[in-house]
Amino acid sequence: MSAENGNAEVEGEKRGGAKSSATICKGKSELSTLLQAAVTRKPFSELFDVSLDHRGAELIGDALLDALEKRGFGLDDFDAVGALTAAAVPMVVAVMQAAHARDRELDGFVMDFVYPSIKGPSIAGKRVVLLDSWLSEKSYVQTSSLVTLRNGNELSLDFSVVEHEDAQVVAIASLIGGVSGDADSGSIKVINPVSHEEKNLPFVMAFDEDDLRNGELGEEASAAKKVD
Repeated sequence: MSAENGNAEVEGEKRGGAKSSATICKGKSELSTLLQAAVTRKPFSELFDVSLDHRGAELIGDALLDALEKRGFGLDDFDAVGALTAAAVPMVVAVMQAAHARDRELDGFVMDFVYPSIKGPSIAGKRVVLLDSWLSEKSYVQTSSLVTLRNGNELSLDFSVVEHEDAQVVAIASLIGGVSGDADSGSIKVINPVSHEEKNLPFVMAFDEDDLRNGELGEEASAAKKVD
Protein backbone atom coordinates (compact mmCIF):
# COMPACT_ATOMS: atom_id res chain seq x y z
CA MET A 1 0.00 0.00 0.00
CA SER A 2 1.38 3.40 -0.96
CA ALA A 3 1.70 6.20 1.59
CA GLU A 4 -0.84 8.19 -0.42
CA ASN A 5 -3.41 5.40 -0.34
CA GLY A 6 -2.73 4.81 3.34
CA ASN A 7 -3.32 8.46 4.17
CA ALA A 8 -6.51 8.46 2.13
CA GLU A 9 -7.83 5.46 4.12
CA VAL A 10 -7.03 7.15 7.41
CA GLU A 11 -8.78 10.34 6.35
CA GLY A 12 -11.81 8.33 5.21
CA GLU A 13 -12.01 6.60 8.58
CA LYS A 14 -11.78 9.91 10.43
CA ARG A 15 -14.80 11.11 8.45
CA GLY A 16 -16.76 8.04 9.58
CA GLY A 17 -16.18 5.94 6.48
CA ALA A 18 -15.72 2.16 6.43
CA LYS A 19 -12.52 0.92 8.01
CA SER A 20 -10.03 -0.96 5.88
CA SER A 21 -9.42 -4.66 6.51
CA ALA A 22 -5.86 -3.84 7.63
CA THR A 23 -7.16 -1.37 10.20
CA ILE A 24 -9.73 -3.88 11.48
CA CYS A 25 -7.09 -6.61 11.87
CA LYS A 26 -4.69 -4.23 13.60
CA GLY A 27 -7.43 -3.13 16.00
CA LYS A 28 -8.33 -6.73 16.84
CA SER A 29 -4.68 -7.52 17.49
CA GLU A 30 -4.39 -4.53 19.82
CA LEU A 31 -7.57 -5.49 21.69
CA SER A 32 -6.39 -9.09 21.97
CA THR A 33 -3.23 -7.89 23.68
CA LEU A 34 -5.27 -5.82 26.18
CA LEU A 35 -7.56 -8.77 26.92
CA GLN A 36 -4.68 -11.20 27.35
CA ALA A 37 -3.25 -8.94 30.04
CA ALA A 38 -6.68 -8.75 31.70
CA VAL A 39 -7.21 -12.53 31.91
CA THR A 40 -3.68 -13.66 32.75
CA ARG A 41 -3.63 -15.69 35.98
CA LYS A 42 -7.28 -14.85 36.66
CA PRO A 43 -10.17 -17.35 36.67
CA PHE A 44 -12.49 -14.52 35.64
CA SER A 45 -12.52 -10.76 35.10
CA GLU A 46 -15.35 -8.33 34.42
CA LEU A 47 -12.88 -6.62 32.04
CA PHE A 48 -13.55 -3.10 33.33
CA ASP A 49 -9.83 -2.31 32.98
CA VAL A 50 -10.29 -2.81 29.23
CA SER A 51 -13.88 -1.67 28.65
CA LEU A 52 -13.37 1.60 30.54
CA ASP A 53 -10.01 2.29 28.92
CA HIS A 54 -10.38 4.99 26.25
CA ARG A 55 -8.72 2.87 23.56
CA GLY A 56 -10.20 -0.41 24.72
CA ALA A 57 -13.75 0.96 24.55
CA GLU A 58 -13.26 2.05 20.95
CA LEU A 59 -11.87 -1.33 19.94
CA ILE A 60 -14.54 -3.35 21.76
CA GLY A 61 -17.42 -1.81 19.82
CA ASP A 62 -15.86 -2.65 16.47
CA ALA A 63 -14.79 -6.13 17.56
CA LEU A 64 -18.30 -7.11 18.66
CA LEU A 65 -19.97 -5.69 15.54
CA ASP A 66 -17.42 -7.46 13.34
CA ALA A 67 -17.97 -10.77 15.17
CA LEU A 68 -21.73 -10.45 14.75
CA GLU A 69 -21.37 -9.59 11.08
CA LYS A 70 -19.09 -12.58 10.56
CA ARG A 71 -21.91 -14.79 11.90
CA GLY A 72 -24.41 -13.19 9.54
CA PHE A 73 -25.85 -10.47 11.80
CA GLY A 74 -25.35 -7.16 10.03
CA LEU A 75 -26.43 -3.82 11.44
CA ASP A 76 -29.76 -4.11 9.64
CA ASP A 77 -30.55 -7.35 11.50
CA PHE A 78 -31.02 -5.92 15.01
CA ASP A 79 -32.27 -2.71 16.59
CA ALA A 80 -30.90 -2.74 20.14
CA VAL A 81 -28.22 -4.28 22.34
CA GLY A 82 -28.81 -5.25 25.95
CA ALA A 83 -26.37 -5.70 28.83
CA LEU A 84 -26.90 -8.97 30.70
CA THR A 85 -24.66 -7.79 33.56
CA ALA A 86 -23.14 -4.57 34.87
CA ALA A 87 -19.85 -5.56 33.24
CA ALA A 88 -21.54 -5.41 29.84
CA VAL A 89 -22.91 -1.88 30.23
CA PRO A 90 -19.80 -0.08 28.90
CA MET A 91 -19.68 -2.61 26.07
CA VAL A 92 -23.26 -1.81 25.08
CA VAL A 93 -22.28 1.86 24.88
CA ALA A 94 -19.19 0.92 22.84
CA VAL A 95 -21.34 -1.03 20.36
CA MET A 96 -23.80 1.87 20.06
CA GLN A 97 -20.96 4.28 19.30
CA ALA A 98 -19.34 1.92 16.80
CA ALA A 99 -22.70 1.47 15.06
CA HIS A 100 -23.15 5.25 14.91
CA ALA A 101 -19.76 5.52 13.19
CA ARG A 102 -21.15 3.09 10.60
CA ASP A 103 -24.27 5.23 10.05
CA ARG A 104 -26.60 3.02 12.11
CA GLU A 105 -28.39 4.07 15.28
CA LEU A 106 -28.86 1.37 17.91
CA ASP A 107 -30.59 1.65 21.28
CA GLY A 108 -29.19 0.10 24.43
CA PHE A 109 -30.75 -1.33 27.58
CA VAL A 110 -29.77 -3.11 30.79
CA MET A 111 -31.22 -6.29 32.29
CA ASP A 112 -31.82 -5.96 36.04
CA PHE A 113 -33.32 -8.00 38.87
CA VAL A 114 -34.89 -4.85 40.31
CA TYR A 115 -38.15 -3.66 38.72
CA PRO A 116 -38.33 -2.63 35.97
CA SER A 117 -36.38 -5.63 34.67
CA ILE A 118 -35.35 -3.73 31.57
CA LYS A 119 -33.88 -0.28 32.02
CA GLY A 120 -33.58 1.98 29.01
CA PRO A 121 -35.67 2.87 25.95
CA SER A 122 -38.60 0.59 25.14
CA ILE A 123 -37.62 -2.54 23.24
CA ALA A 124 -41.18 -3.44 22.23
CA GLY A 125 -41.22 -4.77 18.69
CA LYS A 126 -37.44 -4.64 18.39
CA ARG A 127 -34.87 -7.26 17.46
CA VAL A 128 -32.20 -7.39 20.16
CA VAL A 129 -28.77 -8.84 20.85
CA LEU A 130 -28.05 -9.74 24.49
CA LEU A 131 -24.48 -8.95 25.42
CA ASP A 132 -22.09 -9.94 28.20
CA SER A 133 -18.41 -9.34 28.80
CA TRP A 134 -17.32 -12.94 29.37
CA LEU A 135 -19.63 -15.93 28.89
CA SER A 136 -17.82 -18.91 30.34
CA GLU A 137 -18.58 -21.89 32.54
CA LYS A 138 -15.28 -21.18 34.29
CA SER A 139 -16.39 -17.82 35.66
CA TYR A 140 -17.05 -17.29 39.35
CA VAL A 141 -19.06 -14.08 39.46
CA GLN A 142 -22.22 -14.61 41.50
CA THR A 143 -24.14 -11.70 39.99
CA SER A 144 -23.54 -12.79 36.42
CA SER A 145 -25.75 -14.93 34.22
CA LEU A 146 -22.62 -17.01 33.66
CA VAL A 147 -22.83 -18.76 37.01
CA THR A 148 -26.06 -20.53 35.96
CA LEU A 149 -25.15 -20.88 32.30
CA ARG A 150 -24.83 -24.66 32.48
CA ASN A 151 -28.50 -25.03 33.35
CA GLY A 152 -29.56 -21.87 31.56
CA ASN A 153 -31.64 -20.69 34.50
CA GLU A 154 -30.78 -17.03 34.60
CA LEU A 155 -30.12 -16.68 30.89
CA SER A 156 -33.48 -18.30 30.21
CA LEU A 157 -35.10 -15.79 32.57
CA ASP A 158 -33.45 -12.91 30.71
CA PHE A 159 -34.74 -14.37 27.45
CA SER A 160 -38.30 -14.67 28.77
CA VAL A 161 -38.26 -11.09 30.13
CA VAL A 162 -37.25 -9.77 26.71
CA GLU A 163 -39.95 -11.84 24.99
CA HIS A 164 -42.51 -10.54 27.52
CA GLU A 165 -41.67 -7.04 26.28
CA ASP A 166 -42.67 -8.14 22.76
CA ALA A 167 -39.07 -8.06 21.59
CA GLN A 168 -37.14 -10.77 19.75
CA VAL A 169 -33.73 -12.05 20.87
CA VAL A 170 -31.77 -12.70 17.67
CA ALA A 171 -28.44 -13.62 19.30
CA ILE A 172 -26.36 -13.71 22.47
CA ALA A 173 -22.93 -12.13 22.11
CA SER A 174 -19.88 -11.98 24.34
CA LEU A 175 -16.53 -10.26 24.09
CA ILE A 176 -14.87 -13.41 25.47
CA GLY A 177 -16.44 -16.83 25.14
CA GLY A 178 -15.56 -20.17 26.68
CA VAL A 179 -18.68 -22.29 26.83
CA SER A 180 -18.80 -26.02 26.20
CA GLY A 181 -21.76 -28.00 24.93
CA ASP A 182 -24.24 -26.21 22.71
CA ALA A 183 -21.99 -23.19 22.34
CA ASP A 184 -19.42 -25.35 20.50
CA SER A 185 -21.89 -25.48 17.64
CA GLY A 186 -22.51 -21.76 17.89
CA SER A 187 -25.71 -21.75 19.95
CA ILE A 188 -27.01 -21.72 23.52
CA LYS A 189 -30.29 -23.39 24.52
CA VAL A 190 -32.70 -21.35 26.60
CA ILE A 191 -36.07 -22.37 28.04
CA ASN A 192 -38.86 -19.90 28.64
CA PRO A 193 -39.83 -20.58 32.30
CA VAL A 194 -43.42 -19.53 31.62
CA SER A 195 -44.24 -21.25 28.33
CA HIS A 196 -41.50 -23.92 28.66
CA GLU A 197 -40.65 -23.27 25.03
CA GLU A 198 -37.08 -24.29 24.14
CA LYS A 199 -35.03 -22.28 21.74
CA ASN A 200 -31.46 -22.43 20.49
CA LEU A 201 -30.09 -18.90 20.25
CA PRO A 202 -27.01 -18.11 18.15
CA PHE A 203 -23.97 -17.53 20.37
CA VAL A 204 -21.36 -15.10 19.04
CA MET A 205 -18.01 -14.44 20.68
CA ALA A 206 -15.38 -11.97 19.59
CA PHE A 207 -12.51 -13.80 21.31
CA ASP A 208 -12.06 -17.38 22.48
CA GLU A 209 -11.07 -17.75 26.13
CA ASP A 210 -8.61 -20.57 25.46
CA ASP A 211 -6.90 -18.64 22.68
CA LEU A 212 -6.38 -15.64 24.96
CA ARG A 213 -5.04 -17.79 27.79
CA ASN A 214 -2.69 -19.59 25.42
CA GLY A 215 -1.44 -16.34 23.92
CA GLU A 216 -2.98 -17.01 20.53
CA LEU A 217 -4.32 -14.04 18.56
CA GLY A 218 -6.40 -15.81 15.94
CA GLU A 219 -5.78 -15.78 12.19
CA GLU A 220 -6.85 -12.20 11.46
CA ALA A 221 -4.99 -10.67 14.39
CA SER A 222 -1.88 -12.76 13.71
CA ALA A 223 -1.85 -11.57 10.11
CA ALA A 224 -2.06 -7.95 11.26
CA LYS A 225 0.83 -8.48 13.69
CA LYS A 226 2.99 -9.88 10.87
CA VAL A 227 2.23 -6.82 8.73
CA ASP A 228 3.34 -4.55 11.60
